[in-house]
Amino acid sequence: MSVEAPIPPADVDLATVDLSDREWWVRPPAERHAALDRLRAERPFAFFAEPEIPGIPAGPGYHAVTRYADLEAISSQPAVFCSGKGAVSMQDVPAELHEFYGSLISMDDPRHAKIRRIVSKTFTPRMLERTLDSVRTIVDDVLARARATAEADDGAIDVVADLAAPIPLRVICDMMGVPEADRPGVLANSNIVLSGGDPELIENDDPLTAFLTAGMEMATLMERLAAERLADPRDDLTTALVRYEVDGERLSHQEIASFFILLLVAGNETTRNAISQGLLALEEWPQERARWAADPSLDRTGVEEVVRWVSPVTWMRRTATQDGEVGGHRFTAGEKFLLFYNAANRDPEVFADPQRFDVGRDPNPHVGFGSKGPHFCLGAHLARRELQVTFRAVFEQLPDLEVTGPPHRLASSFVNGLKRLPARIGGTR
Repeated sequence: MSVEAPIPPADVDLATVDLSDREWWVRPPAERHAALDRLRAERPFAFFAEPEIPGIPAGPGYHAVTRYADLEAISSQPAVFCSGKGAVSMQDVPAELHEFYGSLISMDDPRHAKIRRIVSKTFTPRMLERTLDSVRTIVDDVLARARATAEADDGAIDVVADLAAPIPLRVICDMMGVPEADRPGVLANSNIVLSGGDPELIENDDPLTAFLTAGMEMATLMERLAAERLADPRDDLTTALVRYEVDGERLSHQEIASFFILLLVAGNETTRNAISQGLLALEEWPQERARWAADPSLDRTGVEEVVRWVSPVTWMRRTATQDGEVGGHRFTAGEKFLLFYNAANRDPEVFADPQRFDVGRDPNPHVGFGSKGPHFCLGAHLARRELQVTFRAVFEQLPDLEVTGPPHRLASSFVNGLKRLPARIGGTR
């Protein structure tokens, strides 16, 4: 598979660029990044209309933030640019809905600080260490199963289904104590919640209903588990979440369910897409694969470059709470801003040769886990561990893994995801 040649920004017609159109996001990455490069250079606060969604009133539109410095400035001023109006939706939705699906991501202080404090305290060193130790066991088992699948099917596997999806799903479900029988449903529902409305992942023509139904099924599961843990404590994260208090306050079962959905977004889907698209990048940059595979000291920088390159979560929203100015742009209270992390992660003002995949890039101040401010990813340490273990294990145990066809991209502006990535184990690499 050859590397896609970047499209010169001068050849991009900005009149054809609509960041609200999910079909635009299945275009080749080089084309998308060329458009984002030109927006960053010429229209750093470009305005776009919100997509129309049945059942949700049309919104006023948003500004696309594509420069690293502007994204950092907005992220570091949560009192001026709030998350509580909705961080994971372009549209304005009922407060209880966006808080339920966004959890901590769609909260502001002081509520955000208190909930995050409760959650942070449950990630004890003992629990994290046990989870980190289990990652290698999970990765080894998933890779062995992938090789067995390949041996039964003339070498063919799907990187997403056979490698990238099972690893983070098993890690999160083990942490939370989700029974084996419930895990297929968790995977199916998380696919729907993060589908971005992709018709292939929605069984009917009503994506909003499918989205709500999937979320409620996962919430029902966690409310059941929370009630069980109160009566019969276990050594898992769900037990810790239902029992820990801050200032005499515990999380409600609904808050725990909301946090579980957040874990599936931030800990499952994003790690899945970093793995699958990281392996795709290594196929497209074979000299970087060989360099990383031969040098375990590159595990840290290699993973950071994968996260920068992939930017698994494309954007988060902020809403102005007052009039002001940022990056030379005057704004008024109520204006919406979408922070495009993928664009900031290719900003030439911050990253030398940003369109090059460089596993030794250091320093690498990417915003793949968020930028400055209170909403930096709570699970970044765990995600890094999963990715480091996974890529090193692939180099050691599946050196003959090779991508055999083009990726099938998720039609979503929010998640930079792959639905399928055909590959082969046992080739002639």
